Amino acid sequence: MAQEAELLYRTVPWDESLLQSAGKQAAGPLFDVKSSVEAAVCQLHLPHSETEEALLLDGLLSVVHITDEGLSVLEPLEVTPTHVVVKVPHLSLLGIIFDPLKRLLGWTINGQILVFLRPPDRVEQILDVHLLQNNVLVKEVAEQQGGAVNIRLSSNCELHIHHRYSVHCEPEGFLTHPESKKFESRFGPNYHPTFLVYLTRSTEKVVLKVKDQDGKVVWSCPVSLEGPRRQLPQRNVPAESSIPAESSVPADSSVPAESSVPSESSVPSESRDLLDKLLESGVISESEMESARTKSRNDGALEVLDVVRKKGAAASRVLIDALRELDPYLYRELNLS
Repeated sequence: MAQEAELLYRTVPWDESLLQSAGKQAAGPLFDVKSSVEAAVCQLHLPHSETEEALLLDGLLSVVHITDEGLSVLEPLEVTPTHVVVKVPHLSLLGIIFDPLKRLLGWTINGQILVFLRPPDRVEQILDVHLLQNNVLVKEVAEQQGGAVNIRLSSNCELHIHHRYSVHCEPEGFLTHPESKKFESRFGPNYHPTFLVYLTRSTEKVVLKVKDQDGKVVWSCPVSLEGPRRQLPQRNVPAESSIPAESSVPADSSVPAESSVPSESSVPSESRDLLDKLLESGVISESEMESARTKSRNDGALEVLDVVRKKGAAASRVLIDALRELDPYLYRELNLS
């Protein structure tokens, strides 16, 4: 008998250790599902990102059901081209998982390319380009982008997990960073951009392309900036002539005096976030990040500045943007504006 009920859901972070113990990997967001009348819900349809070829593999996808008692695996009633249909004993944490051994056969997944335009406050306009599986919720990614505007594009493409990709911009001559990046399956909780594209403030339209590790174009789309710019928060943007065309971290930058910070646990959160952003962007390595974290804030900051400066203008731009976002006081003190 049909019964009316209100269904509420939200996504929550996966416990990777729990999945590893079961020999599975996440293939979609983990949903916390609740209903005003739990007995009214007997089936759920969870979105997947598999291609038709991958779905020919029997047993590739299943659904994990996580409760206070632990983890159980539910076999699907049906797998459609877009969803996994599963019978639920009761509502709790539910998410799609896959068998990593079957994934080794190398099938592509249905992906999406999301592009965000940041509010300009220098000579550049910056595009954040995200490579994601297509069952990642766009709303959740957008909520983490600060004042950046999501540029609505034709985003569908097919991607290989663990393959390297690169982003290219036409007309040529604009900086993109990093040069290439390995595509990994991820479902939050953080969504950092895969690539950054630096454009002049006068640029109104570009064509973005994503290429695989063999140089094949897997996605291409014209991007108009005029409409998204009107949606951005209004700021006092300095004139282009007042800022050097090639921004870099000054070699003699001096960090304002701070109290000594002897351990990682007491490092300010914005400093940890800065190091995480630099690591995520490929500007610093794991060893360089750990070395900075073991020093006081002054010494660690100076070490990071020196390391990044030696890596050139592209790395310096990434650091400057991250500093402006995470630590405006230090950004002003270093006279980077």
